[in-house]
Amino acid sequence: MPIETESPEEYGYDLIRFNLSESSVSDRSFHGLGLQLPDITLLYGEHRGSREMRELIAAEGEGLKPDDVLITAGAAGALFIVATALLETGDHMVVVRPNYATNIETPRAIGCDIAYHDLRFEDGFALDIDRLAAAITPRTRLISVTCPHNPTGVVLSLDELHALVALAERTGCRLLVDETYRDLSYAPPLPLAASLSHSVISVSSLSKAYGVPGVRMGWLITRDPVLQETFLAAKEQISICGSAIDEWVGLQVMRRRGELLAATIPQMRRRLDEVARWIAAEPLLEWVAPSGGVVCFPRMKADPEGGLEAFYARLLKTHGAYVGPGHWFEMSDRHLRVGYGWPTEEELTGGLKAISAALRG
Repeated sequence: MPIETESPEEYGYDLIRFNLSESSVSDRSFHGLGLQLPDITLLYGEHRGSREMRELIAAEGEGLKPDDVLITAGAAGALFIVATALLETGDHMVVVRPNYATNIETPRAIGCDIAYHDLRFEDGFALDIDRLAAAITPRTRLISVTCPHNPTGVVLSLDELHALVALAERTGCRLLVDETYRDLSYAPPLPLAASLSHSVISVSSLSKAYGVPGVRMGWLITRDPVLQETFLAAKEQISICGSAIDEWVGLQVMRRRGELLAATIPQMRRRLDEVARWIAAEPLLEWVAPSGGVVCFPRMKADPEGGLEAFYARLLKTHGAYVGPGHWFEMSDRHLRVGYGWPTEEELTGGLKAISAALRG
């Protein structure tokens, strides 16, 4: 997938006035968080990650213990560890698509055979549990889903989550649930998936909901102690331990988790309401309204003036707005991922107006 070569960092932020391509809340600063870096000894830290950090994470899930948690270099690091530790060439997995690139590209690079569970706009991007179950074979090692989903913002129901857990247990597969946006749910969040079964692996990070992607702090959770030791061994081959500075900053954020979310979620609700009003008034677009996260995935009802390539070029070069085109997620470019959490409210309004203008030529 070409997300990295087409990222706003590669294009240059000086070209983009309205950046609606990001998939997180606004980036925070040391000053904004009220932090001052103490005199930290730059040693090798705990290989599993800070004990207090793991305690705070485990406290979110019923029956979880700190040793069920492994701190990683972001959710991307966790996903890489899971794939490389569990999958080999010739193994089989079932993965939801569209999806975050690492959930697909790493298994591909390993040589794993992949069955895609393609979510459909017409179905509200909902999982079809029976169709997913039919894709499982005797070689299937892993079922991979995301909730809340990136790029659509769709959230599983509790019944759907329990059905997936039961399917994994019945077939002897592992269920990977990428929960990176769990703390940005607009209803009470689902239980941590890994707390429900030894067959489930949860992955999350501080990047999306807390606005600190420059602090590479993620984690994976499993109640299976043997599997957790395998994941720890994989981490030790990649990085040994985490950065002492990153872990200190991540711990300060986690200690203030409730306070930060209490301020963030109402603001994200207001922004989502603005996007909903824009979609309702924009006859050239349709969408499935998201229930979590800070992204949505509208679809053009027809090819825009001059075609799709011309639309995206016009949107950036003429109107200064940038979004995530559908091909980032192996979907038609009639889809576009719109991130409403990262820009300022004024930039969000300007970016939405720019999309409407670019659709018309």
